[in-house]
Amino acid sequence: MKVIDTHAHLYSQHFTQDLPEVIKRAREVLAAVMLPNIDRESIPEMHRLAAMAPDFFFPMMGLHPSHVQAGFEAELEMMEGWLEGDEVTYFGIGETGIDLYWDKTTLDIQRRSLQVHIDWAKAYDLPIILHARNAIDEVADLIEHNLDDRLRGIFHCFDGSPAQAARIAGFGSFKLGIGGIATYRKDVQAMVRDLDPGLIVLETDSPYLPPEPRRKDKPRRNESSYTRYVAEAVARLKDMTYEEVAALTNANAREIFRLS
Repeated sequence: MKVIDTHAHLYSQHFTQDLPEVIKRAREVLAAVMLPNIDRESIPEMHRLAAMAPDFFFPMMGLHPSHVQAGFEAELEMMEGWLEGDEVTYFGIGETGIDLYWDKTTLDIQRRSLQVHIDWAKAYDLPIILHARNAIDEVADLIEHNLDDRLRGIFHCFDGSPAQAARIAGFGSFKLGIGGIATYRKDVQAMVRDLDPGLIVLETDSPYLPPEPRRKDKPRRNESSYTRYVAEAVARLKDMTYEEVAALTNANAREIFRLS
């Protein structure tokens, strides 16, 4: 059974030289690839990739928190123009959130940007894709403050504690993106073992965070076909078959993104 990669940046320059081969490998193991946006520069390439295979690539719109800088409001205004238009159908808001790994000095404007994205998610009835590096509690606080029956989404690349997972589960409308780190980080593996399978969606975050056994590849790059390694790891950790993991995580992803 084919699986869904709920988070990949296959439009990035890391795939310029061999994109057709990357897509071919992805189609062999995947039913769909969700494409979160990064910033204004990534929009044209994301659109181009989505147009190549609209039955397989599903674009989203948002501003990555690491790209939130002074004057970000103008960038968000431009992005909302795309959301309001009818040229492209979007399937999510993001990637957005808060990143306190690279730069803590922009926390205030990251929060303001995230609030705009939350408002979009409600207004356009789309799931919000949350980046929360070193900031799970900060992001969860803002989500909780805005929580109602219009807000749903994914905490992408989730590496939090069981308590943090339980808090997010309590929101009732959010999933946890499990990716390559679940193939090698023991703390994440312990968390996944205890995780309600109904919360799990699979992802790669390509070209970042390659899973075992591909972490020593040269060049070191993740790609969407490697979702199968994540599914295999989840199956081992949850004592499930690959097919069971595929069926369950696909259903979870289709619920969040409302894919037919």
